[in-house]
Amino acid sequence: MESPKLFMLLLGCTPPGRYTEQHDVFFTVGNSLKDIKEEIIAFWPEANGKIHIDAWREVTEVDGYQVKVVSKKDEPTADKLFFLNLGGYKKGDFDELHYKMLTVSDEKATAIKKAKETAFYKHAGFEGATSHIDDKYGVDVDDVFEIEDILPASIKKDYKLKISLAVDTPKDEIHLGYLILSKL
Repeated sequence: MESPKLFMLLLGCTPPGRYTEQHDVFFTVGNSLKDIKEEIIAFWPEANGKIHIDAWREVTEVDGYQVKVVSKKDEPTADKLFFLNLGGYKKGDFDELHYKMLTVSDEKATAIKKAKETAFYKHAGFEGATSHIDDKYGVDVDDVFEIEDILPASIKKDYKLKISLAVDTPKDEIHLGYLILSKL
């Protein structure tokens, strides 16, 4: 039997009453995109099934660490996988730019420190419009999500993530493009 994989997806839709496409990031576990289709639909009920994938990856390598999905019964690891959504601005652009990052750390404070060291954080802002981790105007520990905490409840009851030093683990391929669920 194939080992389950951790998927990170950037989902898009234009919910009723909105004028522009909205986006959200969704994490789940499965063997293929086709296998997680119903979970995607359930994640964003306001989309009424009219949802698509703009980007996705199987998360296997982050920061020189290997990420594996294992049985909930396996021994815990000290390091954890965190997701941060950084927001910033470019002078003259009527938009908020975003940089979505994954990082491995033993605690949220260290994950935030890593986010503050990124080129995006340092350069996607200016006086009066500083870069930030979304939902706050400053960096706050609550703005960082541990991946295991935000997985669907049905996944969390059976699986967890095992983080270990990567040995010859290739970088994750990031898939980009408009992919409608009916094409899965």
